[in-house]
Amino acid sequence: MKRKALALILTVVMAGSSFLLAGCSGSEEAADSAAEETGGEEAAEEETASEDSDSRTTFVVGFDAEYPPFGYMDDDGEYVGFDLDLAQLVCENLGWELEKKPINWDSKDMELNSGTIDCIWNGFTINGREDDYTWSEPYLNNEQVMVVGADSGIESLADLSGKNVVVQAASAALDALNSDDNKELTASFASLTENPDYNTAFMNIDSGAADAVAVDIGVANYQLAQREEGKYVILDEPIQSEQYGIGFKKGNEELRDTVWAEVLKLNESGKVKELADKYDIDESMLCIEE
Repeated sequence: MKRKALALILTVVMAGSSFLLAGCSGSEEAADSAAEETGGEEAAEEETASEDSDSRTTFVVGFDAEYPPFGYMDDDGEYVGFDLDLAQLVCENLGWELEKKPINWDSKDMELNSGTIDCIWNGFTINGREDDYTWSEPYLNNEQVMVVGADSGIESLADLSGKNVVVQAASAALDALNSDDNKELTASFASLTENPDYNTAFMNIDSGAADAVAVDIGVANYQLAQREEGKYVILDEPIQSEQYGIGFKKGNEELRDTVWAEVLKLNESGKVKELADKYDIDESMLCIEE
């Protein structure tokens, strides 16, 4: 009787041991399977990331849609301009599709840093922003100037003392007026008002709400060419001299180098000059160095 009981106990113990061993083996197999799946997923993600970096098909340019002649909507409802046309030629050479994305100029940094756009390419001033973006080399020399009514009696920057001046919000012209170099000039104004765009600024001059508008000379020349001849004049004395470049997200040297290499090729072939002629940009403003 005792021997039968002992045999029964041994049978139960052995069965339990077999169960535990089977359980351990199953856990190890599950862990190995999970590791294989995880490793496979990580490898797939790495492969996808590699493909994304090596096979770009679209290039998204952020621009101010009311900034002729660099970026604006024409009479046919198409976005055109010196900068946009140049970006289009770059994309054609690289086999990319150009996506022209109008942005609120005040939100340009958010758009760039979030990845909504690949660059800011729209009469974008380097000076004073050197450390904020990864820049291309300069491609255009520019000046900030004052435009006034031809019959305003204003002939120099000194004559703006006590006058109402308007400027586009978040623009290089605003930065120039707020710089230390122009501190006394700006302090002499009766007011300095930010407008959303230059069409609004010129409407304020026409209505008498403003006496002058601070603006890039390229934009000033375009605006005056589109308006009544002789109605406005550009003061001879510039507020500030500067240069335009293409602004990429900080650290994105690879994309910058790829795009700029194509700009250099287009400049060498004469295409950049052709675009300057098309948009009435003085050839002397071009400053691309080979």
